[in-house]
Amino acid sequence: MRIGKTVMSVLIGLAATASICAAPAAGYPTKPVTLIVPFSAGGPTDTVGRLIGKAMEADLKQPVVVENVGGPGGTVGAGRVARAAPDGYTLLLHHIGQSTAPSLYRKLPYNAVEDFETIGLVNEVPMTLIARKDFPPKNLKELIAYVKANKDKVTYANAGLGAASHLCGMLFMTAIQTDLTTVPYKGTAPAMNDLLGGQVDFMCDQTTNTTSQIKADKVKVYAVTTKKRVPSLPNVPTADEAGLPGFEVGVWHALYAPKGTPKAVIDRLNRALKVALKDESVRQRFADLGTEPIAEALANPEAHKAYLKAEIAKWKPIIEKAGKFAD
Repeated sequence: MRIGKTVMSVLIGLAATASICAAPAAGYPTKPVTLIVPFSAGGPTDTVGRLIGKAMEADLKQPVVVENVGGPGGTVGAGRVARAAPDGYTLLLHHIGQSTAPSLYRKLPYNAVEDFETIGLVNEVPMTLIARKDFPPKNLKELIAYVKANKDKVTYANAGLGAASHLCGMLFMTAIQTDLTTVPYKGTAPAMNDLLGGQVDFMCDQTTNTTSQIKADKVKVYAVTTKKRVPSLPNVPTADEAGLPGFEVGVWHALYAPKGTPKAVIDRLNRALKVALKDESVRQRFADLGTEPIAEALANPEAHKAYLKAEIAKWKPIIEKAGKFAD
């Protein structure tokens, strides 16, 4: 059977493509891996990224170099990874913002599902409602009454559109049916600094960023946003216990690679992730920060992708109802 020149050219091209895709998988990784954290250094996502990246190095036997690429809601860093070569050497560590960006931004420069390969979920992080140390309300019920009575004066800090603190604040305002003056920052660290300095009144942020401040008695804490109390903060009541029934919100982090990254590379990265999540030093550090590794059943590409789609569907009506959008 003779094969025409056109067909032969196509076959040669396919073979070459297959060879290119298979090559990096065979000995992967052979050089350092860049892990993009789409937020500023020092924030909670940066903390998780550096911790998990360092732990993955032992299994990958190559450095995992964290690079902070800030921008609105993590979209700049995520967009950079979406456009990166699909060879496993540029990864993304993002939080819940990957599921809210499609509803928050009218002109998102990438598709949060279709432009990435999912590697696995990493952890779940509770949120805490905190305030400057000298803020008058003593508990959550008093906080709600106070902000309602002083809604034009009270300032709520967040780390920018799409940040976890922005999302939590949006849900809090919806729950108490009161719009507050929000003060967006370019990252969690500057927002926390101004809260500690008394320039803003209160915020809602991840335990990875607030636990040390709470334990050091540098802020006033009102509640955690989980069904159960957080082991690292046993004396802090849940929002349910403190007087805001049904107020639950948490943050999850996950790893992504550019669309088209070979399955063998994704599997290799997933193995390194699972090894990292079992590392005792990682588990202890997570516990200290008030979080914990994700259940192993969710630390795989398939479960991660299904979870991402479900989260996008969950947040879409909430964001549209609030009317918080950006170009």
